[in-house]
Parts: sequence; C-alpha cells; structure tokens
Amino acid sequence: MHPPRYLTKSRFKIGLECPTKLFYTKKSQYLDNKLNDGFLAALAKGGFQVGELAKCYFPGGHNIDELDYETALSKTYELLKEENVIIYEAAFLYQTLFIRADIIVKKGKFIKIYEVKAKSVDSINESMAVKTGMPNSEWKPYLCDIAFQKHVVMSAFPDYSVSAFLMVADKSVNAEVDGLNQKFLLTNNPQGRTGVQVVGDTDLKALGRPILCSIAVDDIIERIYLEDKFDSQTSMSFKGLIALYADKYQKDELLQGSLKSYCRNCEFKTIVQDEAAGLISGFKECWKRVYNFSEDDFLKPSILDIWNYRGKDKFIDEGRFFQADLIADDLKPKTASKKALEPGLTSLDRQVMQITKSKENDFTVYLDTDGLKDVYRTFSYPLHFIDFETTAVAIPFNKGRRPYEQIAFQFSHHVVHKDGTIEHKAEWINTEQGKFPNFDFVRSLKTELSSDEGTIFRYAAHENTILNAIAKQLRDSSEPDSAELIDWIKTITKSTENSSEEWKGDRNMVDLCELVKKYYYAPQANGSNSIKAILPAILNASDYLKNKYSQPVYGRDIKSLNFKDQVWITFDENENVISPYYQLKPIFEGVDTDSLDTLLTSEESEIRDGGAAMVAYAQMQFTQMSDNERTLIRQSLLKYCELDTLAMVMIWEEWNHKLNAAEIRSVFS
Repeated sequence: MHPPRYLTKSRFKIGLECPTKLFYTKKSQYLDNKLNDGFLAALAKGGFQVGELAKCYFPGGHNIDELDYETALSKTYELLKEENVIIYEAAFLYQTLFIRADIIVKKGKFIKIYEVKAKSVDSINESMAVKTGMPNSEWKPYLCDIAFQKHVVMSAFPDYSVSAFLMVADKSVNAEVDGLNQKFLLTNNPQGRTGVQVVGDTDLKALGRPILCSIAVDDIIERIYLEDKFDSQTSMSFKGLIALYADKYQKDELLQGSLKSYCRNCEFKTIVQDEAAGLISGFKECWKRVYNFSEDDFLKPSILDIWNYRGKDKFIDEGRFFQADLIADDLKPKTASKKALEPGLTSLDRQVMQITKSKENDFTVYLDTDGLKDVYRTFSYPLHFIDFETTAVAIPFNKGRRPYEQIAFQFSHHVVHKDGTIEHKAEWINTEQGKFPNFDFVRSLKTELSSDEGTIFRYAAHENTILNAIAKQLRDSSEPDSAELIDWIKTITKSTENSSEEWKGDRNMVDLCELVKKYYYAPQANGSNSIKAILPAILNASDYLKNKYSQPVYGRDIKSLNFKDQVWITFDENENVISPYYQLKPIFEGVDTDSLDTLLTSEESEIRDGGAAMVAYAQMQFTQMSDNERTLIRQSLLKYCELDTLAMVMIWEEWNHKLNAAEIRSVFS
C-alpha cells in the first residue's frame, strides 16, 4: 500500500520555490542534487541542536517521535484532550494537508505554534516585513512555512484560537554559561535517523539567559492571508495556492512553473554519467516542455551562465536563451555609467567578453600582461598565500559569545621566495571540542606573517571579513594581548562596511580573486571566479604547470606538510586536466564534497568553497566519534586547506611565467 500523498510543510516550501519540483521530488527516476544526507545538512546549519535547545525552554513536553502518519496523529490528538499540554513534533491533518509542528503549547482553547529555525535575528533592530506589511525576501520562506502550519491547525481545530511564533537564534544575546553547545550531541542511528543526546543539566537555570527568541508573527501572517494575489505567477491567494498544490500533489499531476534565471540552480539537473545510469533531468524536461529545447540546445552556452548579470529573465521572456543570441549592447545598462578609473576589466567588460568568446567559439584565455605587470611590481618578497576555514555556530561554545559569531578553526600558509622556491610553510588547526579558537588562531597567524614585510594574498573577501570579526571579539575581550593583536590585524586588513572605524593597513592583503576579475578570463570557467573553477582552467591552459606538476615534485622538491611525491596533473579521456580537488578523498564517504560546499551558513555574498570543511568541523564538535575517525577527518581538513593555498600559488606561478615570457619577447622584438 502506498503512503498517502499529503502536502507537508516541506513539500509546500518546495512548491513555493518552483511548483514543478512538486512533481519531481521524491521520485527515484529524477536525480535530486540537493544533499540527500539530511544528517550532514542539518549538522552544517545547527538545526538539530537548536531544535533540542528550544524544547528545553518549554520543559515538561511530550515528544511525538513516531514517523508514520496515523500513529503520530493518534498520539497528538489524545494529548490535546488534556486541558494544558506541551507537545514536541505534534502532528496535524486537514484533508490532504499534514504538518509536524516543532513545539505547540495548548492552554484550554488556545494553541501556540512555535516553528524553530537555525537562523539568526537581531531582536533589537531587525524587521521581517517591507512597508506594505508583506514579508521581505529574506524572511518570506520562513513566514510562509509557519503561515502554512497555522492554516492547517486552524482548519483542523476551528474552535481554537491559534497563534504563531518563529523561534530563532538571537544575535544580540550573549551566552551566560560555558559549554552550552556541548550539551547537545548529535547521533545518527543505523537507519539514518538523527537524534540529539542531551548531556548534563539542561533546566532553565543551567541554560542561562535564553539565546533563542520567540517572535510573534500573527500580524504578518494575516497580511499574507489577505493578499488576493499572493502568487504572481498564478495571481492566486496564499490559501488558494495551498489548495492548488495539495490537489496537484495528491493526484501526482505536473504543475509547470515559469522558467526564470533561478532555474540555473535547479537541483533536478543531471550530468552525462547520471543519464547513463538511467536518471532523468527534471531541468531538461522543463525546457523541452516549455520551449521545445533539443538535446543539442543543452550543449550551447546559456544566458543563465552569464557572470554577475541580473537581466537574464528579460532575455528569457524575449526567447533569447543562448549567449550567441546576444550582442554587447544587450548587456549595457540603460543609463550610461562612467568607466571605472581603476585599471583592468569592469564587470561589463567581462560579461561582453564572455558572450563574445562564446559566439565566436573562442576558447583562448585572456590575460592582460601589461596591467598585471604593473600590479606585480608592487609586490614584495617573500610572497605569502593564506586561506582560512571558518564556521559560525548557532549555539555558542563559550560564555560571553553570541549565536553565529565567526569561528576561525584552521589556516594554511604557502610562501614563494624571491628565488622562486615554494614551500608549504605552516598550518594551524583546532579540533578540540568546545574550545573557542579565534585568539590562538590569530596569535599563530601573527607569528607566521610577522617575520618579514612580504605581500600577503587571500582569495576573495573572506579572510579580511574574518580578521575584522576577530578584531571586534578581541576588543570586547579581556585578553592581555588584545590591543597588540588588534593593531597587528589592522596592518594586514582593511575595515569592512559595518566597522566602527575606518582603516587600511600598510600591508593590506591582496585579493587574488579581484586580480582574476580584472586581468584574467578563461572560457573554461564558464563565468565563475571560484578558485575551484579557476584552478582547472589555469592548469588546462598552462604547458608550464602541466610539465612541472605532472612530476612528483610536490612533497619532494617543494616542501609540503601533508603530501609526499604528489603528482597533481592527471588527465581524463579527452586529455583535459582533472581538477586536483578531485584527487583528494571525500571528507565524508559517499558524500560529494561539491555538494557539501553549498551548505553554507554565512550570509556574506562572496566566493567560498569551504562548506565541506565547515561540516567536518561541526561533526567533530557536535557528534560522538572514535579517535580514529577524528584523526582521519583532521588529516582530510589539512589536505584540503593546503590545496587551497597551493591553488593560489599555481595561479601566481602561471601568471608570473607569462609575464616573464612577455618581458623576454619585448626585449627581442
């Protein structure tokens, strides 16, 4: 017997993202590229611990942990017969709508629903609505979730008064106890069910001041209910949309959504290997169904891949789906903008270059040797290349820390000397459970970088952002060397937008990613500037690097702290260089590292590839594991971080080689 096809809150959320996904989801023939391992996904975002902590703030409740619908409903409705009751994971059913509410508090004929989210809010300053009273874009998915739940409960129990609350981490509150995080350890049973082992005293006094806050959202939910045309595609109300989704899902009928630029990130995509295994691409089916795409069309450079361009939906509406359909003027803004005074490519220059090379089938690499030469002249040897691995946890490790404060748990450091010698000079990692590592992290980094005045390189804004955050933490601390460390941080960073003061250090780190954007373009990277896209593009175009790193020089001639006689250049069947990242074993067996890299809690809009490291660190902090498991994860983290800084070195090497070659040509021309 097939289970009933109920529209749950998670399926409703999928429908709001794209109604067509309701047809694809949970079907084995459609590949879902979202991480299937819910344990690691929730681990990355702290959801399980936050959910268990929330229960502690409502002591004495009854937990409904049965998975099947009927048993969960029966137990819930039996408990609701009590005059006053608290229930965790309470089940409610109305027609074909089914929910599990995180926490409900029933007093007489009044029910309060609490939806717990591993998301942060500044309870003092933050607003969830725009001027019209409707949810803003950031909070809309969460508010629609709880609005759906309230609708189901009100419909199932029309004689009750129902109020709704979002319960989230409060960034304005400092934890009042040490080891709060370590009270909630994750477990994963052989059936794949995740649980939380509560350790020690978790009564209200032992937890200290609550770090989760409850936000009443009835007013904004009512505004959602009253909006006649809540959904722009169907012009339907919120409740009308629920009825439509429930009907289509129950009948297993496809509801085709609009195709827009967001389709680029659709999880129902396949690659050649997936299709060879018999899996279907929902992404392809949509474009074939709506726009009669052929298989060959999916091989053409798409307008969806134009880098950093926001006008893609207009092109789709006009029936222009491929980069070859565009000309340079299509990308130019309506109002003329002054060309940047800084040297190098502008965003528009890169976009035009991308579509031009695509139209002309030009796969050659662009490198502005003259512009880059001027930049290289400003560098001082030895050159330092650094990369950080960081996280931000919902439940703080230590007293005095706030939810989602930045935690820097690892760095890697490569050095290039003036004579061309390369070495992986140092690394630092903290794997101790419950320790706040930031101050020891920055002390070790300072030791590494203070012996000379050489230029320091980072890739993207992350390292600068993290050091700014640590400077603020030091300012609020009682560390004896806090003033010294803050002063040093300021020498190698610049202030961020939310800094209380402005500065730019004399040795401010050079952003290698910004140099990529200004002086380098490789069609193979498909518009991406992520280091994991740029590295294979650089390697494929460089005979110099191929010759060098196809030999076991790394960890032999070049000092490495984690590799021995490593050959980084290998080729696939088409003689393309395989990304060195694919040579590393996955941190988690059976889980794709690239998928983990999408599990980021950071709200910064910057390039990051550290999701796998973040999840691995979280697992070591929040789960019980053997010493051997801990050692293996630690070794994997060290290798990944070392490769990140080596990738930066390889980019520098190729450019330096090209500049030297250009210099020789100019002498003999």
